[in-house]
Amino acid sequence: MNPNNFATEKEKCKNIIIAYNIMIGDRKITRRTALKSMFGTVAMGLAATAVGLPSLTSCSGKKAKRVILYFTGTGNSLYIARQLADENTELLSIPQLIKSGRFDIEADEIGIVYPIYGHMPPNMVRRFIKQANLKADYKFAVLTYGNRKCNAAEIWDEVSNKAGKPFDYIATIIMVDNWLPNFDMNEQRKIDKHIPENLSRIKSEISERKRWIEPATEEERMMHNGFIAYTGIDPEVGFLKRSEKYFVTTDACVQCGVCVDMCPCGNCTLDDDSVKTSGDCEFCFACIQNCPQKAIQFAKLEDDPLLSRGELNPDARYRNENVSLADLRAANSQRR
Repeated sequence: MNPNNFATEKEKCKNIIIAYNIMIGDRKITRRTALKSMFGTVAMGLAATAVGLPSLTSCSGKKAKRVILYFTGTGNSLYIARQLADENTELLSIPQLIKSGRFDIEADEIGIVYPIYGHMPPNMVRRFIKQANLKADYKFAVLTYGNRKCNAAEIWDEVSNKAGKPFDYIATIIMVDNWLPNFDMNEQRKIDKHIPENLSRIKSEISERKRWIEPATEEERMMHNGFIAYTGIDPEVGFLKRSEKYFVTTDACVQCGVCVDMCPCGNCTLDDDSVKTSGDCEFCFACIQNCPQKAIQFAKLEDDPLLSRGELNPDARYRNENVSLADLRAANSQRR
């Protein structure tokens, strides 16, 4: 047996002794009886380890099963979800879970990764967490954003607690900002947002099962409140717009159907010679950012503070370079 492994097992056994000492106090059994039971269990575990078999006790170091739920429009959150996964992780798309009516999720650890819109979770994520039955010893959330997070972690803490599913760990990570009205995607790609360094820290904290909610400053809370007042968005709903009002399709459309597969709400349908959008839109930008012809664009709405200027650069589009159209189709398509 490797001496290092033995040292590790020794440390685990030390922890068991502590646990048995606690048990003595709770169950009123003698120390002799507790130690006898303990050493019998430990011996079984060490013997199994010595011959290369999995231990039969909690000392085995068995890898925890992890499930990561995600919502993604342009691939940033799917990329982060994949980076947080290991060989014992199951990745589940929230739009597909809702589509199939699956709301019962059980694992040792459950994570959720989503992009924030106006510092808030997508409406679909809100609806899912209200209906979901999550059973796990540890729950974590990682929220992706591009420019300003404000009090996004506190908002998710409030939303999940109201739903009766509190999370142990909530952090944010900055990525490329895909908000077309304000940002040029070509310029966004050039900015070093230190994603590997931030991701490494988050992965380490989750592996340690750190219990932490990313704090916000009073200034960040005031900025969010100002945004809500300026836009008139209902903070209990979040971004939810009528797609027929906000999107237009140009003559460049070739009816390839990519947008139909990209929309997690199923709002895009092929018309006679173009694409029709209708229904409540999450503003995930999956359709507009992934159109191969750049045929879907934002309407210029002078009466809307968010879109009074239209797009900053209609010729620039973005999808995370580590995520394919097929990946997004599998995550979002609502075709039956």
